[in-house]
Amino acid sequence: MFAKRQSALAAAAGSPPPSRMPKIDLKAVLAFLKRPPVAVGAAGLVLLSAVALFLTVLGDPRAGTPSAHVALKREAAPAPAAPTGLEAFSMGGFAAWQGLSDPALLDASGAAGGEALITLPDGATVAGGSAIAAPVIPAEPLTPAPIAGLSQPGPNGPLPVIATDGRVPAQAYARPFTPNGRPRVALIVGGLGLNAVTTRAAIERLPPEVTLSFVPYAEDLQGWIDLARRQGHEVLIEIPMEPTGYPNNDPGPQTLLANATPDDIETRMAWLLGRATGYFGVTNYLGDRFVTSDAGMSAFLGILRQRGLAFFDDGVARRRPGAWSRASADTIVDETQTPAAIIARLNALEATAKTRGAALGTGFAYPVTVEAAARWTAGLEARGVQLAPASALAARPGR
Repeated sequence: MFAKRQSALAAAAGSPPPSRMPKIDLKAVLAFLKRPPVAVGAAGLVLLSAVALFLTVLGDPRAGTPSAHVALKREAAPAPAAPTGLEAFSMGGFAAWQGLSDPALLDASGAAGGEALITLPDGATVAGGSAIAAPVIPAEPLTPAPIAGLSQPGPNGPLPVIATDGRVPAQAYARPFTPNGRPRVALIVGGLGLNAVTTRAAIERLPPEVTLSFVPYAEDLQGWIDLARRQGHEVLIEIPMEPTGYPNNDPGPQTLLANATPDDIETRMAWLLGRATGYFGVTNYLGDRFVTSDAGMSAFLGILRQRGLAFFDDGVARRRPGAWSRASADTIVDETQTPAAIIARLNALEATAKTRGAALGTGFAYPVTVEAAARWTAGLEARGVQLAPASALAARPGR
């Protein structure tokens, strides 16, 4: 018995142990799956599984990738700082404060230019979007107009005349000036009387040596001229003259036309000169076409000579002598209306004065022009140049 058992173990040595799992009859399974009802059900299950997998994977591009959710708190953007005085008058322009659009600077109606207030290093302030921040200049009053003997009644108001004792408006209404031997530079700022804010700013914030010219169509023109003279400014009246492109480019109903008769020019000049008193001369407004008319310019300059008035032009009539006294500008300082361009022109005007002994510039009462001119003139004395009224640079014909 023992020998048989040992032989049986030896025969079984190295064989795998018998499996305890039940044996699956593959033939029976295949036969079951081949039944029509079972085959249809299995195919449907496979199709549904494929669709579910397709939606899971392609419906979310990040399906199957690790993900995490973190709560983030976004900090509010800091409010922009108000520009400093140096930035407000930097050579890059006034854009930082001319067009403030921060909601905090809007007024109740939603319009820009509420109550924003910027203080500049020299103590001047700018509020509500105004672009003129130079400090107010102390007044140096001139003799109030009218001065006795220098006017006579006209069809539309008093007209300037030469007094019986020889006094002329070109001298009596000019700002007194005493040269100190240094180069002289003069500046005329025009276009005044139509905008109350810029007109008052030019009167109060430009040095009294700066000559101001007023539009003849301005309301309360006499009031503006009186205010300018109380501050110390001498005054010019602007004469509208026919420009290229007229009438599409129309300076107004009293424009002096190139083809006008001497009588027509005299009639229009009576209206223009009768608008106010207290001015020492006139200047042109446009007129590159009118100045080419020999007859028109002769009539115009003859009227000024007979009435003792000076004539200043912006350079368009440089070769036209006449009037009681005469001067032409060396440059227009604000053809490009940026601080950098205006300061460059003013500096060039100063250099011309140092080279030739005197120089005259003209500009328009844009806020940027008034601001730039106010700050440029403030340093002239330290740079060895004397600021002079325009009348000090006028010359008598033949002298």
